[in-house]
Amino acid sequence: MKITAIWRKLTTFWTAVFFAAIIYDFVSHNSLDTSNLLLPIAVIYDAVLAIYSAEKEFKRWNDCHDTIHPGELFVILWTVLIFGLLILAAIFHQSYHVPAEVSSSYVVVIGILAITKESKHFYKQMKCEVEDEDEKKAAKN
Repeated sequence: MKITAIWRKLTTFWTAVFFAAIIYDFVSHNSLDTSNLLLPIAVIYDAVLAIYSAEKEFKRWNDCHDTIHPGELFVILWTVLIFGLLILAAIFHQSYHVPAEVSSSYVVVIGILAITKESKHFYKQMKCEVEDEDEKKAAKN
C-alpha cells in the first residue's frame, strides 16, 4: 500500500472520529468541550490532515502525484457540519457554542485547501513554462 493511501485512510478515519465527537459534543451540550476531550482529537486530526496534504504536494512537485482527491470535499463537509449544528441549535433553542478547537480546525482545513490550491496552480504554471521552453528549443532545432 502506498504511503499516500495510508495517510488518506488515516485522514478519513480521524475526520469521522472528529465529526462524531463534534456531533456528540453538540448533543451532550458541550460535554466534550468542558472536559477538554476535543483538544487531543483536534490536534491529531489537524496533524494527520497536514501530513496527508504535504505528502500529496510533495508527490505533485516530484511528478509522482497520480490520484485526485479534492480538498474541497473536506471544506464542504466542515461547512455543512458547522452551519448545520448552528441552525439546529437555533431551531431547538439550544445554548450551544462552537468550541475553539472546532473553529480552529475549520480554519486549518480552509487554510490547507488555500495553500494546496495555490501550490497546484503554481506547479501547473511552472510546468507550462518548462513545456513552452522545451517546445521553443525543439522548434529551433
